[in-house]
Amino acid sequence: MALFNVTLGVLMATIDSSIMLIAMPDIFRGIGLDPLVPGNSFYLLWMILGFLIVSSVLVVSLGRLGDIYGRVRMYNLGFLVYTVASLLLTIDWMRGSSGALWLIVMRIVQGVGAAFIIANSAAILTDAFPSHQRGLALGINNVAGISGSFIGLVLGGILGPIDWRLVFLISVPIGALGTIWAYRKLRDNGLRHPSPIDWWGNFTFAVGLILVMIGITYGIEPHGRQTMGWTSPVVLAELGSGVALLTVFAVIETHVENPMFKLPLFKIKAFTFGTLSTFLSAVARGGLMFMLIIWLQGIWLPQHGYSFTSTPLWAGIYMLPLTAGFLIAGPLSGFLSDRYGARPFATGGMVATAASFVLLEFLPIDFSYVPFALLLLLSGLGMGAFASPNRAGVMNSLPAGDRGAGGGMNSTFQNSAQVLSIGIFFTLMILGLSASLPAALQHGLTSHGVGGATATRVSHLPPVSVLFAAFLGYNPIQHLVPAAALNALPRPDYTVLTGRSFFSQLISGPFRSGLHEAFLFAIVASLVAAVASWSRGSRYVDDEIGGAAAPARVGTGTVGVFDRA
Repeated sequence: MALFNVTLGVLMATIDSSIMLIAMPDIFRGIGLDPLVPGNSFYLLWMILGFLIVSSVLVVSLGRLGDIYGRVRMYNLGFLVYTVASLLLTIDWMRGSSGALWLIVMRIVQGVGAAFIIANSAAILTDAFPSHQRGLALGINNVAGISGSFIGLVLGGILGPIDWRLVFLISVPIGALGTIWAYRKLRDNGLRHPSPIDWWGNFTFAVGLILVMIGITYGIEPHGRQTMGWTSPVVLAELGSGVALLTVFAVIETHVENPMFKLPLFKIKAFTFGTLSTFLSAVARGGLMFMLIIWLQGIWLPQHGYSFTSTPLWAGIYMLPLTAGFLIAGPLSGFLSDRYGARPFATGGMVATAASFVLLEFLPIDFSYVPFALLLLLSGLGMGAFASPNRAGVMNSLPAGDRGAGGGMNSTFQNSAQVLSIGIFFTLMILGLSASLPAALQHGLTSHGVGGATATRVSHLPPVSVLFAAFLGYNPIQHLVPAAALNALPRPDYTVLTGRSFFSQLISGPFRSGLHEAFLFAIVASLVAAVASWSRGSRYVDDEIGGAAAPARVGTGTVGVFDRA
């Protein structure tokens, strides 16, 4: 009962974390707003990242509240908040910037509900299952969460063209069923540790992490004549203030009696290295999804006969082998980790993931799909083999009374790493594009009759505008070149410039350079994650019941147990 309901909640939350990525062109058309107009980049960025930022910031605090007031109570409240927010997203009656602001605010509320769900789901399962079954249970739950982000891509591509409101409406009946079921059937059998709330810790952590994430978000936006905003005084102030507040937060947590972020948990080796490998694997995985989508939507699919408007849906479909790998390896490795421990499977999974990135480096930009699909499958198998045992190893290592806080800490590292990953991957990609894209655009446009002044202006547009145009399924040339300049061209030149092949062939060379740097970073992050995973040590279980600790499988201990299976 707990496994099915909690997995449904996590799956729904993670589907909605990505469902908007593919459906955004339909959503923006539905509210009558062009997201690529420079003044509208705020709406575009916060539509993408608002949900993820708020869920990352709140997940530790809400996990701690679960330890204090009951994990099932907090989880049920999250399901209710999430369902109401989904309904309010559906009934957006406004257009233009007002309609976009409504969607952003409601997405943030939806993110609050998702944070309640994610913060307490792993702790509920850890309470419900004995240690020799947790790997399989947490594996199913974790794989559902990770694969949900890829399932959301396909659902967004299917539902968005029918009616953009369906993107949000689909969560309402599922959420209503799950909420009623959770309130009626779930029971809280975990230990509670009633204690005062660490208000100053919550405040400094939330504001500090928000400032860091906002700084990362706007760092990839252009600033003045610069292609990115990392040198902007505002971005530097946001990052500096955020880091300073997080430093203050760390000091506060060492001096308060009941801290939100339980730093002593990092004395547990299995927890520390499991959380570190969680962070590094999320850094490797998070931004890579965007790179693969842009590769498919901006280059490969148009070169193979797909219109730009259809590429978002087909990009999601062509990435299904990645999801299949998760679904195969996740539960299986979770089941095996119950018997043999997390270390061999989690470490091997990250090595396999790094190998898939190495092999992707050797694929040509215009690849054959079968090798690409096999490498996606290998990457999914590697990530799935890592995720489930690693999550089980982290949760097994936590004392029973700290599972909400510890699970929330682990989720915060994972979610914040995804935002950091997006910033890193887009930065590497933009650096690669800015070196050669302007000259390629200038030459390509002038060779087909576009005036020198217009071609120069378009070639000096920020590379992020080109990336976002491809990512959202727009025809980049039609969107970036003024309509008057295009309509004045002879029909053959107009047809070439606005056709499927011109932009994809134009960007292939510059994109290859940026993609090489992005893959190299992902390889390094995956290998370091593998080292961190191996460093967790042998199998460690802490089943604290009524203040005594007992290993679930191998007898009775006092603090925990190392099981050299």
